[in-house]
Amino acid sequence: MKGRFFKNDRGQAMVELALVLPILLVLFMGVIEFGRVYHSYLVITNASREGARVAILGGTDQAVSARVGEVTGNLDQTKLQTVVTPVPAGRTSGTLAEIDVQYQVSLVFPLFDIVLPNPLPLSSKTVMRVE
Repeated sequence: MKGRFFKNDRGQAMVELALVLPILLVLFMGVIEFGRVYHSYLVITNASREGARVAILGGTDQAVSARVGEVTGNLDQTKLQTVVTPVPAGRTSGTLAEIDVQYQVSLVFPLFDIVLPNPLPLSSKTVMRVE
């Protein structure tokens, strides 16, 4: 009697795998892509903070950009842009220095180009009072 129930179930596991595997692959690729984008965002946020620290201590725009470049060493520097306001002459004690770091993250998996722009723009802005 036991053999009668399982006689026609030979390909069941393969059919189930064929149905579930695409969903699992999309989830796996999504986790990897999200991790890459989130890592890039955390790096540029930290770089923006470090650049603002240099700016409020009297650093030039070049010094701020250099510090941002040091902190973002593992990112593609050609896709990185640093905007510093105000100019060094306008940074007097008590004024606000604003550092905006922008980065374009290239997506690895082409499936997500349908929903997200490729490259995906990220931006982080830090404002600190000049000492």
